[in-house]
Amino acid sequence: MPREIERKFLLKSDAWRSQVRRSQPMSQGYLASGGNVSVRVRIAGDEAWLNIKAGGFVASRAEYEYPLPLDEARELLAIAEGPLVEKTRHFVEHGGHTWEIDEFGGDNAGLVVAELELDSEDADFTRPQWLGVEVTELRRYYNVCLVTHPYRAWNEAERNP
Repeated sequence: MPREIERKFLLKSDAWRSQVRRSQPMSQGYLASGGNVSVRVRIAGDEAWLNIKAGGFVASRAEYEYPLPLDEARELLAIAEGPLVEKTRHFVEHGGHTWEIDEFGGDNAGLVVAELELDSEDADFTRPQWLGVEVTELRRYYNVCLVTHPYRAWNEAERNP
């Protein structure tokens, strides 16, 4: 079973911006989300994917991903649940790893989350100076949750874990 092992962090400064290797706008929507499974469609540039994740809001979970024709992805996004999640993903190299920093727009504007995919849950990695508190176990930081409870609706306590 394919697995995604991913840790999520907030950022404590904008110092990462000077290290961005490339950036990619993305639009994604959820066709199904409930319990421990989500089905997502994502468009990034002229590529699109169907993604299925199972296992809940934890660092390691099952993940299946399949390329989609762009026109079909657009049709599926049109029927997605709730508003789409709009973001720009910035890619930053640090300590032999590629950090993916998602800067959200729309109802989630102001939210910036760094993600790091690892080979194992206990893998060592070098923490960049700009890295803040880990939020892997906080479900509100998962994209699927941003559809029903966007960042603009968060209270002060939710914005400061």
